[in-house]
Amino acid sequence: MDSPFSPKGPRAATRKNDSQPLKEAIESLLRVYKLQNQFDETSIAANWAEIMGKPIAARTTKVYAKNLKLYLQIDSAPLKKELIMAKQKMIELINKHAGKTVIQEVIFL
Repeated sequence: MDSPFSPKGPRAATRKNDSQPLKEAIESLLRVYKLQNQFDETSIAANWAEIMGKPIAARTTKVYAKNLKLYLQIDSAPLKKELIMAKQKMIELINKHAGKTVIQEVIFL
């Protein structure tokens, strides 16, 4: 006895064999439309607290990235001085979090 919910017709039992996981489909879409760099730059700002920690994120008033440069505005002068001294370590930390080179320079506003 057929169930009323079972599919019928010529396409009922077919499925595309060229299907791919959602992650790969999204990555392919970003690559085709040349949006991967913008996505990576936006993800840095979105994950700033996770990358640098809550105390630094709390003192950061602006974070954005463009053309491999990270622009930061810090409202604490001592913290800003410490971060200026640790620029290279910060760049390494961000790129490690991203899994590739997304930042080459940090600019403090």
